[in-house]
Amino acid sequence: MPAPKTPQKDAYALILEAIDVGLYRPGDRLVESELAERFGVSRTPIREALQRLETQSLLTRDGRSLIVASLDHNQLAELYVVRTELEGLAARLAAKHATPEEVRVLNEMVADDRALLNDPAALSQANKRFHKQIHLASHNRYLVQQLDLVHRSMALLATTSLAVEGRGETALSEHQAIVDAIGAGDGDAAYAALRAHISKAFETRLRRDADGA
Repeated sequence: MPAPKTPQKDAYALILEAIDVGLYRPGDRLVESELAERFGVSRTPIREALQRLETQSLLTRDGRSLIVASLDHNQLAELYVVRTELEGLAARLAAKHATPEEVRVLNEMVADDRALLNDPAALSQANKRFHKQIHLASHNRYLVQQLDLVHRSMALLATTSLAVEGRGETALSEHQAIVDAIGAGDGDAAYAALRAHISKAFETRLRRDADGA
């Protein structure tokens, strides 16, 4: 009986995660051979993954090289407009459809994340998990797919607004307000709370960029 095949690693997911966690940052050059060696994947799936990421505008051309794309001011503003609306809708639907178990998980996330206030990088990853949980609690697969696309583009931001002094604690208070509204089944309040949260994050990022941080 033949030995079971080892599952092929998903080159696209591996590269995307590496960008998301900051292993590759905007402007960094991606080389097929180096990626293949790093991730233990053959060059063909790496090449296909790079082509896919370029099609999604997560990578761009610099001469003959592919580099991680960056967002200019207008692209950032456009991204936040879409994110604000879609995230707000997810919160509204979560208030209607989230199970008691999902609400408890969201509450636990907020409580657990307070231990990360002195670690902006870890808090940023926890923040992504929190928002993803709200997306799933909306119980709308098409909305989740669109939000996944938005959050892929968010990976192109080289810094996190949660690194700004005091922002992490404020953000967690905003998270709690969102969860409270979802738990109460108040769709309007959940929508408004999540929109305000994203708006504040955008404002914090703009101030940080203006200060040259």
